[in-house]
Amino acid sequence: MTYLAPRQGLFAIILLVSFCLQTLLLVISTDQQLSKSRALKGEQMVAQLIDEARLSLENKDRVSLSVIANRYTSEQDVTRILIKDNNDDVLVPVGNAPMQQGDTIRQIATNGDAVIGSVSLTLKDISKGEIIAMQWPFVIGSMLLHLLLWLIYGYLARPTKEQINALSRDIQDLHREQYMQIDPRSYDRDFERRSTDRDTVGSTESTTDSETTPMHKFDVHSEVNQYLKTQQNQNGASDTGGASASTTESATAERTDHQSASRQNEISSANASSKDSSAHKSSSASRLSATRSFDSVRVQIVFHDEFNMLERLAPAQRLPYLALCTQLLNQAVTELLKQPLLLGVSVMNEPRFEDNGASVLLKADNRHAKVALAGVMLGKLYLMLNKIIHDKHIELSRFALPAKAGVSDDAQSEAMTQLLHSIGKKEQMLILLPNAGTKQISHHVQVHSVMRPTTVYERECAIFDGGNDAMIQRLADVRNAVLMVENDGESST
Repeated sequence: MTYLAPRQGLFAIILLVSFCLQTLLLVISTDQQLSKSRALKGEQMVAQLIDEARLSLENKDRVSLSVIANRYTSEQDVTRILIKDNNDDVLVPVGNAPMQQGDTIRQIATNGDAVIGSVSLTLKDISKGEIIAMQWPFVIGSMLLHLLLWLIYGYLARPTKEQINALSRDIQDLHREQYMQIDPRSYDRDFERRSTDRDTVGSTESTTDSETTPMHKFDVHSEVNQYLKTQQNQNGASDTGGASASTTESATAERTDHQSASRQNEISSANASSKDSSAHKSSSASRLSATRSFDSVRVQIVFHDEFNMLERLAPAQRLPYLALCTQLLNQAVTELLKQPLLLGVSVMNEPRFEDNGASVLLKADNRHAKVALAGVMLGKLYLMLNKIIHDKHIELSRFALPAKAGVSDDAQSEAMTQLLHSIGKKEQMLILLPNAGTKQISHHVQVHSVMRPTTVYERECAIFDGGNDAMIQRLADVRNAVLMVENDGESST
């Protein structure tokens, strides 16, 4: 019979602790090496950035500084670059340091003896998981080595035959001493009788020895096995034996309470979910009804900003650009509502462009006012104006963004906001109106449905596809009037 090595489980725990400590030391040493190399690299990048941006920094050219800084943020280790002038005012903030913190290297930019600004560069911290992923061959090799050591210990530390025989003799002596303490006189009599039988009976002795010797060996073997198992498992048996009886009743009680509580929770949650689902169905049905009534239309205009350039733009450039868009939109609303075709339509708010766009609420003053057509014309008019402004700004190497628009009744404004972000494309206009609004615009514009819709709102939504000659001519006239007003305002200022 094969015996296990003594305390093999304890040896496995020691090897596990050794593996964890070895991995920890590897991570610490690798992190120190990478930190030193990244610090040297960061200082070289800052010095190179100052050399390239010295002229732009003297002139405070934010556009050139932004272009130069963006080249350095493409590096994997760089998370943020902050360029300041000599007055410690921020000129260009580039990067996403609030999302990923790290070490910051700051250096003052000089031109001769004059200080012209400063550059701060933030390097991303290397996570411990990345270090382990980089050193995976060493980690796996160390784990296999510790496993091999455990297997070798289990094979080499098994008791030999000599150790088992010595242990068996110790067990016999122990049982003999215990037996003598119980009844020493009977033990002496039995010992004398066995010795007499061995001396006087020859054939009987051989037969008896052949029958009793296997039994004696079997008993000793069982005693040895039991003794080894007792020595190896005495700690675990003493701990688990006393706790099993005390925890049976408490576990049964807790399981019963948990089952009853879960049944009550299931019943209450089922009732609540049925009420919520019925209320949600009724409200959704009222909002999605094609025959719903409406007397107001909301026109939403958002920027098509794929790379979040507006957030990275400095306030000195962003605020004037938003003010220009707001002025353009307000003038477009004013000029458009002068059209006789849109008599009875009024604007209910003062639209203003923010980072997330602008919204215009149009209302019908009477039942003959074509508020849906006014919303569609306003959305298309601003897209035409923004196209001109965008192309002009790009030609002059100035910042500008394309736009997209959405027209819906006021009840569907939140749904239209989601549609603009999910399926809206550059210079495109989405329309989400009930049957009455669709009927108003059907004689003036052409629309097409969304390809492969995935939601109810996408199925009800339409995309502006063009207008008739009369409406396009009206929009062109209004566009020219707005641009003339803008030019007059700029010349007067």
